Amino acid sequence: MRGFSLSRETKRLVIDQPFFLDSYAETGHVLPRLGLAYRSWGTLAPNGDNAIIVCHALTGSADADQWWAPFFGPGRVLDPEHDFIVCSNVLGGCYGSTGPISKAPGGRPWGGHFPALTIRDQVRAQMALADELGIRRIRLVLGGSMGGLQALEWALLDPERVQAVASIAASGRHSAWCAVWSEAQRLALASDPKFRNGHYPPDDPPRTGLAAARAVAMGTYRSPQSLARRFGRASGAEVFGTQAHSPNELAVHGWLRHHGKKLVDRFDANSYRRLLDAMDTHDLSRGRGDYESVLRGIRQPVLVGSISSDGLYVPAEQHELARLIPGARLVEIDSEHGHDGFLIDAEAFHPALLAFKHNNASVAPRRSNAPVASHPQENSNPWLTPIVQQYST
Repeated sequence: MRGFSLSRETKRLVIDQPFFLDSYAETGHVLPRLGLAYRSWGTLAPNGDNAIIVCHALTGSADADQWWAPFFGPGRVLDPEHDFIVCSNVLGGCYGSTGPISKAPGGRPWGGHFPALTIRDQVRAQMALADELGIRRIRLVLGGSMGGLQALEWALLDPERVQAVASIAASGRHSAWCAVWSEAQRLALASDPKFRNGHYPPDDPPRTGLAAARAVAMGTYRSPQSLARRFGRASGAEVFGTQAHSPNELAVHGWLRHHGKKLVDRFDANSYRRLLDAMDTHDLSRGRGDYESVLRGIRQPVLVGSISSDGLYVPAEQHELARLIPGARLVEIDSEHGHDGFLIDAEAFHPALLAFKHNNASVAPRRSNAPVASHPQENSNPWLTPIVQQYST
């Protein structure tokens, strides 16, 4: 299976113990070992209390300084001079962490046999990484889109260690609206005969199906205003000049095909499918009780970021989070770029994020009623034991 390019600064941690998945009780699924690719910036304090965890979106990597560059630097919310910042490639991804392109027992890539994951599995893997790095206190967990789903799970899975959470352009549970778009992308993948239910050879991946899935996604990431302003009814030649692949067609057609091609050159179709599945399972209340009660049980300060034109994780979902989480603050930016505003207009969130960090990063969270795993030093890496023994899921 082909590899995907990693930055030179990427490190990789391998925990040579079984990692029990969220579905273990029903399926018995266990990963025989856990590998996580990660980047870090800054230095961990001697008492391990200055960490910030950054969580990436669906097709992201550990290179947070590239896709969230406006947040990095002296005096910024991610300040390597004072913070120990960690971002790992998500479990199930294809940028160095254990996923479908990793080797399964027997030496061949997992491919379509890679087991189903949940957002909780991804966060528990990140918790194992934090344990191995010696992190004892997390000032802030920050994420956008799929990373925002993970940030909210951190609040419940590790409430004794996490001091504050910032979740941008995300929700407390995947809506039917989000699930519809996920399924449309799965259908696009499955329509490619080369997909073969995930059992495709490494040298012949389903490029057409993955490009079509990405095209579906791009329609949900942008807004009508954004596309109208950039493209309108202009031709490819009018917008892209000599670089237009189809100069006489609508420019927006070429833009969509371009993004599909870019993704198939840098991402694995099985990873894409598994991560879509993980997002669709996202529900903070699953196995924990009533949804509103679970949200009211979050005791950390939470900054909820919203984008006025987001047509995927719609603003009403963030308003609900801010209303139900006791320590939540809502920040809504007026971006015309839709869901992708969390990247394109990231700078607009920075003042609120910086103030939130300064106000809450040294405040211990109020005790939560959520099920809590034992401290790792008290139970020898409990994230690597069956989840049914840790949480009421």
